[in-house]
Amino acid sequence: MTPVLEVADLKTHFFTRAGVVKAVDGVSFKVARGEVMGLVGESGSGKSITGFSILGLIDPPGRVVSGSIKLMGEELVGLGEKAWRDIRGRRIAMIFQDPMMTLNPVLRVDTQMIETLKAHIDISSEAARERCREALVQVGIASPDQRLESYPHQFSGGMRQRVAIAIALLHKPAVIIADEPTTALDVTIQAQILAEVQKLAANTGTALVWITHDLAIVSGLADRVAVMYAGRIVEEGPTQDVLARACHPYTRGLLESLPSRNPRGRPLAQIPGMTPNLLRLPPGCPFAPRCPAVQADCRREPPPETHPLAGRRLRCFHPALDEVAA
Repeated sequence: MTPVLEVADLKTHFFTRAGVVKAVDGVSFKVARGEVMGLVGESGSGKSITGFSILGLIDPPGRVVSGSIKLMGEELVGLGEKAWRDIRGRRIAMIFQDPMMTLNPVLRVDTQMIETLKAHIDISSEAARERCREALVQVGIASPDQRLESYPHQFSGGMRQRVAIAIALLHKPAVIIADEPTTALDVTIQAQILAEVQKLAANTGTALVWITHDLAIVSGLADRVAVMYAGRIVEEGPTQDVLARACHPYTRGLLESLPSRNPRGRPLAQIPGMTPNLLRLPPGCPFAPRCPAVQADCRREPPPETHPLAGRRLRCFHPALDEVAA
């Protein structure tokens, strides 16, 4: 399928007094129409910075230093602020972790949604209100006319996040970047929102990049998953293939630390050590100091990207291919 979003060798660095932080260091992936891609990793792996880079939201001292971001074939890297204002919200939208980053607490919901529409298209207030009403119904909000006249503080956390998703859908964008939008919600509301989002992606054809640290969410939501570590994608492939037959030691470590993967009464497996300081990355593989399969070559140089299995990408000198084949 032709990709809606194509990211190639993206590098986003932060130039600080202490040195250069390579927050995103050569990330590449593609997302097709109607596809959900999960971007997974520990805190500090570069997931959110990747999302902000795609939307042109990197502030100094950070900047995209190289690479390509194409939206339906159009290059976004290097665009001016005026061009970005036309793209953000209309062609690429973002759902933030905290819905109150999206919603203004002193304005009614209808005011905020109508302003979002009028910022990009010439539309009457009546037509805009009707589209807002349809968007609320689309994300499963009952009594939409009453809810449009409410303020954000009158909603529960789950309802506020649904409103934020509805705002993201107003312009029927080609791509939505979702930055851990269900982290602060209880599991029941989380499950409802995930089901709604998956249905919306399928029905509207919107490509969705879902940023999370939760592999359980990815397993039921994403078509493909990309696992990030220290600013790089270390493993990518179809979700069920990666979760059932992980090849990279880091991916295997994340899976083995899940309670569902461990027998009752046995302590949870852990990945030893801490994520590396991006100011002082080791000369070889960034995961080498924590890796149970580390060898001498892992400490000499970063592993190149390989394609050892159909539809899979890896950055590892010694992946668990024999175990996967068995």
